[in-house]
Amino acid sequence: MADTMAKHPESFDLIVIGGGSGGVRAARRAAAQQASVALFEGGRLGGTCVNVGCVPKKVMSFAAHAPATTAAAVGHGWPSAATGNFSWPDLRQRLAAYITDLNAIYRRNLEKAGVTIFDQRARLTGANSVEAGGKSYEAKKILIATGARPALPPVPGLRELACTSDDMFSLPKLPATAIIAGAGYIAVEFASILAGLGVATTLVHRGPTILKNFDVSVQKRLLDHLRAHQVQLRLDTDLEKVEKTGSGVCVCLRGGDQLQADLLLAATGRIANTDDLGAAEAGVKLGSRGQIIVDDNFRSSVSSIYALGDVIGRLALTPVAIAEGMRFVAENYGGYGPPLDYDLVPTAVFSHPNVGSVGMSEQQARQAHPEVLIAESEFTSMISRIAGTGDKTYMKLIHLPDNGRVLGAHMVGPDAGEIMQGFAVALGGGATKLDFDATVGIHPTAAEEFVSMR
Repeated sequence: MADTMAKHPESFDLIVIGGGSGGVRAARRAAAQQASVALFEGGRLGGTCVNVGCVPKKVMSFAAHAPATTAAAVGHGWPSAATGNFSWPDLRQRLAAYITDLNAIYRRNLEKAGVTIFDQRARLTGANSVEAGGKSYEAKKILIATGARPALPPVPGLRELACTSDDMFSLPKLPATAIIAGAGYIAVEFASILAGLGVATTLVHRGPTILKNFDVSVQKRLLDHLRAHQVQLRLDTDLEKVEKTGSGVCVCLRGGDQLQADLLLAATGRIANTDDLGAAEAGVKLGSRGQIIVDDNFRSSVSSIYALGDVIGRLALTPVAIAEGMRFVAENYGGYGPPLDYDLVPTAVFSHPNVGSVGMSEQQARQAHPEVLIAESEFTSMISRIAGTGDKTYMKLIHLPDNGRVLGAHMVGPDAGEIMQGFAVALGGGATKLDFDATVGIHPTAAEEFVSMR
């Protein structure tokens, strides 16, 4: 009898490959709808966001902003305020403990929902089967949520001598000097973090600006802020090669210039985690960057195999992966999962200062609606004026002239991410400029500027 049973693979309604935000949410939701669910994850639960992404990066951002907070306190009557000596080992220790707690919470929530967890990496072996640890498992449906990883361009020496964002949270010591290659979320955030922690930081990028998909006014203001906060910028600059020096690296730029630093961070994009997944062999169609091609219901070219999150290459944001997971479950197992409007996904960049954005940029809006109107405001907040820092906050609304519908809202300033969340609800509900104008502001706040701009 035992031999007979061993010949039959363990079977489930749903197998989820990947224990990041999207995979975990889908697994829990499907199990809540009485589906039998197995989740395979060979690394730590929580995926990129919890372990080497937004969570530890936000903690480091808090740490880097502490000196500015103390400076503001001095300007508000606390002349004895001081930051003391920053301890990189202490921050690392506290951060590691926090992430370990989050890993445990993810596991408990999965187990409480009835999900079977396999601490192994799974590989597709067919339309309804996977292999992990030398054993086979079957499912009516398979969901791939394996995320993405840092991508490195083919610059000689870069792969051997640069670190990626995955490495930044386990550095044995804080460097005195750093070069960052890139200009997206990760590059800009780490530029602010390192500069805020006292590291002499240079950002190098082959293009003319940063955050290329953001509103042009946001790009300009943040560039000004980075310069004002001692981040050296080398734009329109290509890396030619990277060489090792006695204490760090030498970055050779096209044109002959050289930069030396203790650390080089390559933040040059990400690529889908589909290597050695067996996707192509199973008939799953992949894109040029390894992403899994799916339809509006997250179904791949194989009808029983689905994918969501960073591995499908749409919007690489944790809340998007979670929303996709909820939608997938609603479509396949029932329950709550509203449609996802990718055009109205709010986002934040935790630079110093923060960036918050929802809806169209001015560039996008003018292409679709040449007659679009702009309302904007730039001002020094109370805390900045009293502290004497000179930092300015910038806000912008983009709206149509006929019905006044607001197409986009953008902000550069303290707490931009927190402020933008509420306005994302408004834009999702079709708010107009008149709705904004008719709303009574909360005084004194920065956010009230959004409802008083004319």
